[in-house]
Amino acid sequence: MAELRRALEAMESDPEVGAIVLTGSQKAFAAGADIKEMQNKTFQECYSSGFLAGWDKVSVVRKPIIAAVNGYAVSTSPHLPAPPVPTPAPPDPSLPPLCQLGGGCELAMMCDIIYAGEKAQFGQPEILLGTIPGAGGTQRLTRAVGKSLAMEMVLTGDRISAKEAKEAGLVSKVYPVEKLLDAAIACAEKIASNSKLVAAMAKESVNAAFETTLTEGNRTEKRLFYATFATSDRKEGMTAFVEKRKANFSDS
Repeated sequence: MAELRRALEAMESDPEVGAIVLTGSQKAFAAGADIKEMQNKTFQECYSSGFLAGWDKVSVVRKPIIAAVNGYAVSTSPHLPAPPVPTPAPPDPSLPPLCQLGGGCELAMMCDIIYAGEKAQFGQPEILLGTIPGAGGTQRLTRAVGKSLAMEMVLTGDRISAKEAKEAGLVSKVYPVEKLLDAAIACAEKIASNSKLVAAMAKESVNAAFETTLTEGNRTEKRLFYATFATSDRKEGMTAFVEKRKANFSDS
């Protein structure tokens, strides 16, 4: 996670990066938490060190993040040995700067959009280890799929397929494995072609729907909507529409 945090911080500060893609291997989006590391931890150690707090970095990145999930997106369980996640291949220089790293189900849910390969599976099997999700699993899963399915997954440790995840609203789209990453990159490129400044505002506004009341969320949306009128990109976008040409955004 330290490497992921550093990568995200670098991309967050890079003005050329408009969107980020997180992915893993075909066997697993990520292996999940290190159970051996947690096995002998005490309450005092977890509390005083803020154990797993570093995972929250993904959720506070202002740039849009797309999770491209292959294989398992679960935490490690005694009935599901964690497959190894190989070292990511060097980035293709012909592509825009994108992040291709890994994570678990909770990590995927911290992203803004989830694309899944046909064989992907999602789950929160911590109950099988005598504990509960500790990086947002109970909160984000419930918001994504509703209380009943979230309860079933958290209380039984059962996994759901990519098809089931899409039907439940956890996943945006499902692709054949060989087309998944290309689809995620295409989405990232489309997002990055818009105003990066306004995209950050749009992301903040949508996230407010999950973190505030409807009244407060509407206030946030209105405030950010008005704020776009202080940007050059809003003027350029509307002018381009009237002139029937493609907008040339300057991210300002």
